[in-house]
Amino acid sequence: MSPTFSIVVPVYNEAAFIPVALPALIDEMDRLGRTYRIILVENGSADRTAEAARRAGVGKPVTVISLIEPDYGAAMRHGFLEADGDWVVNFDIDYFSARFLEKVLALDDVDLVIASKRDPGSEDHRPPIRRLATRVFNLLLRTILDSRVSDTHGMKAFRRDLVTAVVPEVVSRKDLFDTELVVRAERAGYRIAEVPVVVEEMRAARSSLVKRVPRTIRGLLLIRKALREEPLGLAATHAPDGDAD
Repeated sequence: MSPTFSIVVPVYNEAAFIPVALPALIDEMDRLGRTYRIILVENGSADRTAEAARRAGVGKPVTVISLIEPDYGAAMRHGFLEADGDWVVNFDIDYFSARFLEKVLALDDVDLVIASKRDPGSEDHRPPIRRLATRVFNLLLRTILDSRVSDTHGMKAFRRDLVTAVVPEVVSRKDLFDTELVVRAERAGYRIAEVPVVVEEMRAARSSLVKRVPRTIRGLLLIRKALREEPLGLAATHAPDGDAD
């Protein structure tokens, strides 16, 4: 029997953190009372992340996959294609919420649910520089890709048929795999809902915002180029009931 949720979590050099974080994620999912599967995709770690994950997940519906190269987006793509069940969910090992999944279950006629840090009802407890980075990224998203969503990074839940149809078309890896996936779903006319979220990460961010800015701009421009070069009407072939925006 396939689960209600497949939870895809890319992990890199997390051997010390997983023994704390994975049991906390399992506890949240157990309290939710729905069937689930956690897919941890270790990618290029130099420590014993995969081994730590297997130990922490013993006796629970946890699958651990190892990839050779360190690539967050490639890990997410691999996990999404491995996933089954009604909903495929993107969590990070330090940022997850069963309350978000409760909101997903309460929605009807929706294909993608985004836990938007920029929703007016959200409570974002991150440092000011991180909140500013989210605003700047959203501005770039609207300017370069003409997207109307307010957030593409963070927690998201996708219906399985959307994943099957759209994920193979995504060309981005690294930081922008999920951004391109969301934008492609938006352009194809899939039904998207954004819900408020309480943003409380379990630790300080590990990546440098300064280093990510030029890479992000280049990546968004490459996405725009790829979308413009596709045959006219390709996105509409995946729209629910054949009705694209």
